[in-house]
Amino acid sequence: MSVLYTIVPLEEVLAGWQAEEKINQGREVWVEGVYMQVEPIAPGVGKVIRLIHCGLDDYLNPQLSPGAVVKY
Repeated sequence: MSVLYTIVPLEEVLAGWQAEEKINQGREVWVEGVYMQVEPIAPGVGKVIRLIHCGLDDYLNPQLSPGAVVKY
């Protein structure tokens, strides 16, 4: 347990805290040899959040860009 002593209002200290929870709800999967984090939108289908392990050329592939829909 930690205690935080600050003059900053609690609302500012906790700002963005819920946004982190949404990011962490993704599922990590392999798609076409690329390890990525996706947000499930249907069984076996997800929206790309980020690429975790891939080649440099994969970052230029529009089918693997954040927001793209992939099947896993």
